[in-house]
Amino acid sequence: MKKYFAETIGTFAMVFCGCGAMTINEITGGSITHVGIAMTWGLIVMSMIYAFGDISGAHFNPAVTFGFAYANKFPWKEVPKYFIAQAIGAFLACLILLFLFPQSETLGSSLPAQGFEPYRAFVLEILLTFFLMVVIINVSTGSKEIGTMAGIAIGAVILLEAMFAGPMTNASMNPIRSLAPALMSGNLQHLWLYLTAPFIGAFLAVMSCSFVKEENCC
Repeated sequence: MKKYFAETIGTFAMVFCGCGAMTINEITGGSITHVGIAMTWGLIVMSMIYAFGDISGAHFNPAVTFGFAYANKFPWKEVPKYFIAQAIGAFLACLILLFLFPQSETLGSSLPAQGFEPYRAFVLEILLTFFLMVVIINVSTGSKEIGTMAGIAIGAVILLEAMFAGPMTNASMNPIRSLAPALMSGNLQHLWLYLTAPFIGAFLAVMSCSFVKEENCC
């Protein structure tokens, strides 16, 4: 059970801090800033990887769990349990955010920028998750992170993608990170793209593995 608790706590911390930064930025008129939000996402993911990487693999993302399973680096029978653990963490985080900041209209929901068509956001989210999963699959084994640089590499790519793509799609790359605040705040518009694009991006990243690695490949 320890690995499931680790996934719940890690996902809780990630969503609470990441969506929390977006929520506080919303209700304070931009005090956190876009750069601050991107840094929050990258730093909390990096921190949780170091905290729980050797226990659960520090997935905190259903698309990542799916990617590891499809790559034969994680047992399929564990996938539903990880999904449930991640969902519990994400929804608990959003419940607390709702309690703390009831005036928020979004709670950090994933929404395309005004004027940015959903199908373009869909393609961008696929590419963002592809880049994320490419990094993850090449620096980790699925159960434990490889070396001290794994957390930095994964946190850095999340910070990077949140920095440049955040203004257009909120750079979700994570179905449960998008689902929880959307349901809690009622922002269900365009949710479909945030629930599907990350899985497609993760699938494509795993497929690309065999083209660049000869050993320990997916």
